[in-house]
Amino acid sequence: MTNKLTEYNFTFIDLFAGIGGIRLPFEELGGKCVFSSEWDEAAQETYEANFGERPLGDLTTIDSGSIPHHDILLAGFPCQAFSIIGKMEGFNEARGTLFYNIEMILKAKQPQAFLLENVKQLRTHDKGKTFKVITEHLQNLGYHVYTEVLNALDFGLPQKRERTYIVGFLEKIHFSFPKPIQKRVSLSDILEPDERVDKSLFASEFIKKKRIQRLKVKPFYPSIWHENKSGNISVLPYSCALRSGASYNYLLVNGVRRLSSRELLRLQGFPESFKIVVSHAEIRKQTGNSVPVPVIRAIAKQMLKALEEKQPALEKPEQLSLDFANFE
Repeated sequence: MTNKLTEYNFTFIDLFAGIGGIRLPFEELGGKCVFSSEWDEAAQETYEANFGERPLGDLTTIDSGSIPHHDILLAGFPCQAFSIIGKMEGFNEARGTLFYNIEMILKAKQPQAFLLENVKQLRTHDKGKTFKVITEHLQNLGYHVYTEVLNALDFGLPQKRERTYIVGFLEKIHFSFPKPIQKRVSLSDILEPDERVDKSLFASEFIKKKRIQRLKVKPFYPSIWHENKSGNISVLPYSCALRSGASYNYLLVNGVRRLSSRELLRLQGFPESFKIVVSHAEIRKQTGNSVPVPVIRAIAKQMLKALEEKQPALEKPEQLSLDFANFE
């Protein structure tokens, strides 16, 4: 990695950058971002306001050879092609093929490590074939690959958000995904008093009555009332996963109002200092597309530890069994 005598410890690039949820922890831990890419203009505005640089646009138009050399590649590549909310078309959809742009950069630049993020369903899409293609392509580039599904609820956020994380190293070194923390954060830690919330975020009397009529449990407070695609209402001590394209009343705080822009950012673990420079509608979209920052932070710490210690990778249990059988 980069010489530790410099002002930073390592370099990284931030692809499909969104509003910088993956970048934040890696910068905190001593990294320097040398390239970023994000096609959405509103997300570019938020990113620029918070990081002082505007990401380049569509990655498919950028020559991979022109991207600076870097130690770690980061990418929360588009997930709609694999999501249960989308059409589940995977590599048959243009957004699904954007993985190959990541592959070209890895091939051209050979960074020491990478971190990729996608929806939980990536692992099971097309009966696991899509995930197998992705991991095989990464392994064929010479990377030792680790993968896990982690839930934001287990890392200090009151949001149930399960995502697939793929970590790879050029060297065959040991890596362990972070373990869940035991303490659950309460909604009261992220919710604002109703009197401080814009009146436009409060649901109509019709919507509120409709929610109450569908309740099958006794409500408690604070809570977030979630309406699923079947119209069933759940009263939960946490938020269901934020979604960029969700209906406006998908989640209601205590059954009466929608989440504010700051509350949405808090649900993803963004700091209070994170600047809001776009409309609430754009923040809803941006947080729905973003990543849970504490999960990324926990993974980043484990990645940097692995790169520093460089312990030999453990053999898979099935391989060990084969070795023992041969020895006997």
